[in-house]
Amino acid sequence: MKISIVGTGYVGLVAGACLADSGNEVLCIDSNQEKIDGLKRGEIPIYEPGLQDIVKRNAEAGNLRFTTSLEEGVDFGKAIFIAVGTPQDEDGSADLRHVLNVASGIGEFIKEDDKVIIDKSTVPVGTGALVRKEIEAKTKHTFHVVSNPEFLKEGAAIDDFKKPDRVVIGVESAHGEEVMQKIYKPFLLNNNPLIVMDVVSAELTKYAANAMLATRISFMNEISQLCEEVGADVDLVRKGIGTDSRIGKPFLYPGIGYGGSCFPKDVQALIYTAKENGVDLKISRAVEAVNADQKHSLVKKVVKHYG
Repeated sequence: MKISIVGTGYVGLVAGACLADSGNEVLCIDSNQEKIDGLKRGEIPIYEPGLQDIVKRNAEAGNLRFTTSLEEGVDFGKAIFIAVGTPQDEDGSADLRHVLNVASGIGEFIKEDDKVIIDKSTVPVGTGALVRKEIEAKTKHTFHVVSNPEFLKEGAAIDDFKKPDRVVIGVESAHGEEVMQKIYKPFLLNNNPLIVMDVVSAELTKYAANAMLATRISFMNEISQLCEEVGADVDLVRKGIGTDSRIGKPFLYPGIGYGGSCFPKDVQALIYTAKENGVDLKISRAVEAVNADQKHSLVKKVVKHYG
């Protein structure tokens, strides 16, 4: 299948490389000329084990190409993934300017019916409807909007994409579902599920997953503080609860708290979305507060220890 990926950041480049490696023809688009020139020379702008080899192999085979032309990308792909950044805005919401600018451009350049437009960026509830509105403002051609959140871990993104625990797709049409089934079929040969739902539910699934993982981290950091006060060994407590099949071991390690490019902004974006819809996510607010307190308390301990 001919697939276009708009955005060559972490998600877009990993997705493009893996989709090309499974036999698709993939065209990656980015407005950054310097980045595209580097990718054409085989220079990878991010570090991810195995990614450079996959990019090089598929570029040499002609399955993976790079361009700065969105018009070329829209013409090329039967399926068009939007994988641009959604940075945190000042009020804690997700900044959708890049996503909606791409959607507007897609609408401007569509020349045939039944393109499938896939939100791969982490976007809040309601983005699919906004993407549809942007495209409809520029074209009379029919198209299909899909939400396909990513669940990649840095350092293991290739395996996560090729051997996913699950693939979530939010669809609004049978055609959109059919195309996504074809795209992901090679990655689901071990019977890991492809979970089909509506667009809004898929959008919320990504934020809910990250908020749950952040909750486990903050919970364990609170337990760690209690262990310190009562003289318990937090590592033994972690093993004691992590072996419970209802709980499991991942994300139960105490430490400085969660950080990185996803958890902080996604938890805050979820809180913001809920507030906008009249819902107070008390647990998520507490998770964020515990995380901030953990960082501050550890800084104080370091300062006190080293004078």
